[in-house]
Formats: sequence, C-alpha cells, structure tokens
Amino acid sequence: MSEVAAPRRSWAERLDWRQLLPRLLAPVAALLIAALISSIALVISDKDPLAAFSSMLDYGTQPDSLVDILNKSTDYYIAAVAVAIGFRMNLFNIGVDGQYRLATLVAAAVGAAPFLDWAPGFLRIVLIVVIAMLVGAFWAGVAAVLKVTRGVSEVISTIMLNFIGGQIVAFLLTTNHLGVQAKGSNDVTTPVLPKDAWLSGIPLIPGSASDVKGFVVVAVLVGVGYWFLLGHTRLGFDLRASGQNATSAVASGVNARRMVLYAMLLSGGVAGLVGLSELLGERHAYSSSVGGLGFTAIGIALLGRNSPVGIALASLLWAFLARASQILDIEEIPKEIITIMQGTTVLAVVVAYELATRLSRRAQQRRVGAAVSEPGPDKSADRSEVPA
Repeated sequence: MSEVAAPRRSWAERLDWRQLLPRLLAPVAALLIAALISSIALVISDKDPLAAFSSMLDYGTQPDSLVDILNKSTDYYIAAVAVAIGFRMNLFNIGVDGQYRLATLVAAAVGAAPFLDWAPGFLRIVLIVVIAMLVGAFWAGVAAVLKVTRGVSEVISTIMLNFIGGQIVAFLLTTNHLGVQAKGSNDVTTPVLPKDAWLSGIPLIPGSASDVKGFVVVAVLVGVGYWFLLGHTRLGFDLRASGQNATSAVASGVNARRMVLYAMLLSGGVAGLVGLSELLGERHAYSSSVGGLGFTAIGIALLGRNSPVGIALASLLWAFLARASQILDIEEIPKEIITIMQGTTVLAVVVAYELATRLSRRAQQRRVGAAVSEPGPDKSADRSEVPA
C-alpha cells in the first residue's frame, strides 16, 4: 500500500525565524554602532551629530543626489560582484582595480579604432563590452594559472598584477601609442568614441536635470546572472562546494583546480565591466583618472555578505555616504567622518554577522540536543505476546 505524501508547506511555514532573526538584526545593529562611533567623533570635533546626520539625509535625498547615488552605485555594484565571485570560492581577488583599468583602456581604444567605422553604434557597444570582459578575464586568469600550477597566493599575485597593469596602462596611454591629446589640454585620453556608440541615460528620477546612466541595466543583468549562476546551476554548486570544503568537493568528484580557474576568470570578466559606465555614458574616452574602485568593492562585498541583494543595498549605502560628504564639507564639518562611518560599518557588520552565525549555530545545537534527549515512544506495550 502506497504511503500518503505529506502536504507541502508554504515558504512562510518553512522559515525558521529563530535562525533568520539574528541575521536580520545584525546589519541594523552594525549601522547603529557605526552611527554611535561617528557621533562620538563629531562631538569631539565640537559638532552636533543630529544636525550633521540631518544635513546628510536632506542633501542625499534630493533628486540630483539620487541620480548621482544610482550612478555611483552602478560601478560599486559591478565591482563588488566581481569580488564576491572570488569570495564564494574562498579566493581574494584583490586585482579588480588593475583588471578593469586595463580592460577599459583596451576596449576604449578598440571601440574608437578607424577600422570599425563601418560598424553601427549598437554593434560597437557590444564589441566594447565583450573586449572588456575578455581582457579582464585574461588579467585575472594570470593569477589563477599561477595559483593552480605553482601554488602562488592569489592575494600576492593580484596585488602585483595591479601594479603591473597600472604601469602598462601608463605606458600605452601616451601619444606614441593609444593616447591622444586635445589642443589646449594636458590630459591624454584615448580617442573619443563615435556618438552612435554613446549609451543614452534613463530619466528615472523626476525633478532632476540629469539622467541615470544606461549602464545600470547591465548592472541589474550582472546581479541576476550572479544569482542564477551560484544558486541554480551545476557550476555554481561546484564553486560554492569547493569554497566551503575543498576536500569534500574533491572527494565527490569536483575538480578543485578547475573551479579556481573558472572563479577567477568569471571574477575578472565581471571586473572588466566596471569602467564601462563612464566610458559609454559620460567620458566617452579613457583617461588616467579612471580607477580606484577595487578596494572599495572589497568593503562593499563584505558589507553585502556576497549576496546579490545585500551587495545592492551596500552599494547604495556607500554611494549615499560618498554623496553626503559634499554637504559636510560645505558646512565645515570634517568630511573624514564619512570615512569613519564607512570603515566602522564594515567592521561592525563583519563582527555582527559572525556573532549572529554563532548564535544561530548554538540555538540549532540546543534544539538538536533537546530532540535527541527526548525519550522515544514506548513500543513494548504494543507488542503482543507470542504463545509458547
């Protein structure tokens, strides 16, 4: 006789609030701790913390500020996802800065090359994106090959590749190679992209004269792809399994070395997209001023706990603080307060999540212990005596 299947529980019934609540409260507690430490710094500077935070909130919610926050968070988000891909594999890709600088330079030079004059703007944009991803993946792949073949730490190799990549960019961005210099200007850039290869903005925020960069759509696609890859594909499962326990993953048939190579190539490919929002939507040429987001992305990825939604929220918070620092400077409030808030927020979030993980683990151990210690049903009374 077939057994009757148990009724399927809804998602609300499957939620374990005893494990979920500490993780929800952790970021809130971390932000409160960061605000408290920043308030102490403001009081020491003879400034009113409430007035400073009120000015930041008022200025940061104006239409022009919202556009700037969305534009900044687009770059932050893509860079942080590139870092998070490595983190999920227990790899520290410190070389995002060098990867996207070199990728943006090569993509800008090829996109403005005369041999593509026949190509329509859309095709040129697609080519720029593909080239940037390939160059970023190649530069990250150097560190991956060194790790899987020679055991070189990716931290050391990517830091050194940042320096090497920066020097290559400085060498190529000269008038003797890929750079051009406009009349009356000391700034050397790549040739300006044709206008049909400029990415139009999106008027998302009413009341602002500026538009949100159209590359925000690519950032959303990157987030969706990151979520789908890690949570709904075999490759994503192998990457996460190798990152959590490489020995067990190898025992189950996963090629750990191949996963290291795949993770670094994916991370570098996403990193190559970081500079394209400015290239296609604002500057339309590469200049030496592009760069500096690599280490910021590490803090944002940690703050967002490597999840697509968490990284998005962390990127918006980071962009809000960067925008709000302008009003602090105008009101003669030390804008270094923003740096203090950013640093303490990351540290507090890391500590808070670690505490939340330990509390959840202890609560689960107590529940398991209580379940094991409960006496089982006494089945002796159900047994019928067998006659001799």
